[in-house]
Amino acid sequence: MEQVRIFDTTLRDGEQAPGFSMDLDQKVRMAKALLELKVDVIEAGFPVASPGDFAAVKAIATEAADMHDTFICGLARANEKDINAVAESIAPAARKRIHTFIATSPIHREHKLRMSKQEVLEKAVAAVRQAKDMADEVEFSAEDAIRTERDYLVQVFGAAIEAGATTINVPDTVGYTTPQEIEDLFRYLIANTPGAEKAVFSAHCHDDLGMAVANSLAAVRGGARQVECALNGIGERAGNCALEEVVMAINTRADFFQLTTQIDTTKLYNASRLLSRLTGQDVPRNKAIVGDNAFAHESGIHQDGMLKNLQTYEIMRPADVGAPTSLLVLGKHSGRNALADRARELGHNLSGERLNEVFEAFKQLADSKKNVTNDDLKSLILGHAMNASGPWRVAGLKTGAERDGHATAHVTLTHQNGTVHTHEARGNGPLDAAFSSIKEIVGLDVHLEDFSVKSIGTGIDAQGWADVHLLDNSSENEMVVGGEDSVDRRPRIHGSGVHTDIVFASVIAYLDAMNRIVRNRAQQS
Repeated sequence: MEQVRIFDTTLRDGEQAPGFSMDLDQKVRMAKALLELKVDVIEAGFPVASPGDFAAVKAIATEAADMHDTFICGLARANEKDINAVAESIAPAARKRIHTFIATSPIHREHKLRMSKQEVLEKAVAAVRQAKDMADEVEFSAEDAIRTERDYLVQVFGAAIEAGATTINVPDTVGYTTPQEIEDLFRYLIANTPGAEKAVFSAHCHDDLGMAVANSLAAVRGGARQVECALNGIGERAGNCALEEVVMAINTRADFFQLTTQIDTTKLYNASRLLSRLTGQDVPRNKAIVGDNAFAHESGIHQDGMLKNLQTYEIMRPADVGAPTSLLVLGKHSGRNALADRARELGHNLSGERLNEVFEAFKQLADSKKNVTNDDLKSLILGHAMNASGPWRVAGLKTGAERDGHATAHVTLTHQNGTVHTHEARGNGPLDAAFSSIKEIVGLDVHLEDFSVKSIGTGIDAQGWADVHLLDNSSENEMVVGGEDSVDRRPRIHGSGVHTDIVFASVIAYLDAMNRIVRNRAQQS
């Protein structure tokens, strides 16, 4: 069957959405999962946007230096500076793509660009010509294509293909279209664009009206052979087309679409959960494909049908997407091999030092819980995979309550240089006091913007997963713009921690965010 390319923009369109930012280490970790997922293209970022974005794209390109199944791509506006930045950042990759774009709709031409049709056309052609000699492939996007005149799209796309574009993207930038409309548009463009047979047509749909996946699938029916999407559907505003949903729709209904993808669907669940942990944003329970309820059945009628034949109420098997179906029963007497074997069943290959670290954490957890579940083990694995390394680690924590309702926290931290630091602080509660002690020891001026703790599993001995988001008050490269339209541009740093003691989990999360700030500054210096 003919293949549909999967263009993943989790690390570009997805990551730039409020609440989903990741630092360099987190982006590389996510990129590794995307490579394991076998996406066709990873849009790793917008290199000209910031030194951090440039560094992240280059690090991901380096990670893919020997990967010949996946293109590493960077986004560029239709200008020389942007395109040069992309070319430089993706240079280490085995397969390189430059994605350049310019808006084409009347509202964008008039109010944003203040350019004529001819000027937009000339900018598009010049950008593609520059990019074609700097990468293996060039993708051209007409921003807000859905609200652009059809005859003008044909003109711009034909010129871009003639200039060297190998992929033509038709974005529904504001999530405005409908399935029937976009299918008809793709049929029209492919039939009327000069040189259409030389390029792959691509769909990039946003979810403002809740139809991103439906519109993407309709575009495929209309001839699109690339879909631009993001894990968990993250992205600007209401998000993008959800990668896991569009892939499993094509996979499950191959009889209807008569198409396939190269995605390893058994990696979808773990990739989704990794993204959730990295960003601190939960996957809704009722989320299609990867939500906790996707393969759960409570209705007695449904349960009866499932006992007789699983296909009565499941059109996919949990194993098809890598979702767990059984409880893990391991205890303090279990060994490394048992742990590694069960982790492998859950889609994580542990070995060497990483296995030792997770095993040590597992033994500590097993001492405080009767049974360790699948969710517990996944949290341990993901926690060790994504927590920032050094320079600070928690060595001790003691909290106490005072008669006036306040609390004290005595915190001991170790530094990677071997020194030990302690501080005791007083606060409105144990967390307030502990966070104050950490701030004093580490010496960073930060503001706690957001904090949450959630349970992993059920029962009184369930672990707690803590997430914090800190604002770096002392960033030298950012500023706060005052006035009625003030925009807070302080870096927002995420940290996470797991422990059966929710206070200790919160301290780990707070210090994890602190470590990220320290590492970010070291990388920038």
